[in-house]
Amino acid sequence: MAAKKKGAKPRKRCKEDKQQSSEDRQRRILEIRKRLVEERERLLQEAEAALNTLPEEGAAFPDMGDQATADLDRSFMLRLRGREQKLLKKIELAIEKIDNGTYGICEVCGCEIGIKRLEARPVTTMCIDCKTEQEEEEKLREV
Repeated sequence: MAAKKKGAKPRKRCKEDKQQSSEDRQRRILEIRKRLVEERERLLQEAEAALNTLPEEGAAFPDMGDQATADLDRSFMLRLRGREQKLLKKIELAIEKIDNGTYGICEVCGCEIGIKRLEARPVTTMCIDCKTEQEEEEKLREV
C-alpha cells in the first residue's frame, strides 16, 4: 500500500513514538484504515436511512405546533447530516493518504504524527504539538 520512495529521507518523528518500528507503525496504520472504511460504511448507511425517514419539507400538519416541531426536527437532521458529510470527507482523505503513503504526516511541521494520536483521532492532520499550538492561538483570538 504505502511504499517508501527511493532515496526518500526518513521523516523526523515527534516526541511520542521514538521507539516504534516502521513495520509496527505500518501494521497499525492498516488497522486504522480498516476502521476508517467501516466508519465510512456505517455513516453512509445511517445517512441513507435518515433520508428515508426525513419528514418532507412543507408537509402539512393540522396543528401549528406539530408543523413547528417537524420543521425543527428536519432542520436538526439536516445539520447532523452536514456534520457527517464533513466527517466523511475527512475519512475519505485519510484513506486516500494511507493508500498513497502520506498518512500520519503533520501538515504543519512535517513530523510523523504519533500512532497513539492517529488511533485516537484517525482523521487528524496535525501532530499533538501543532494542534495544541493551534488551539492556544484560537483561544487568544477569542479573548
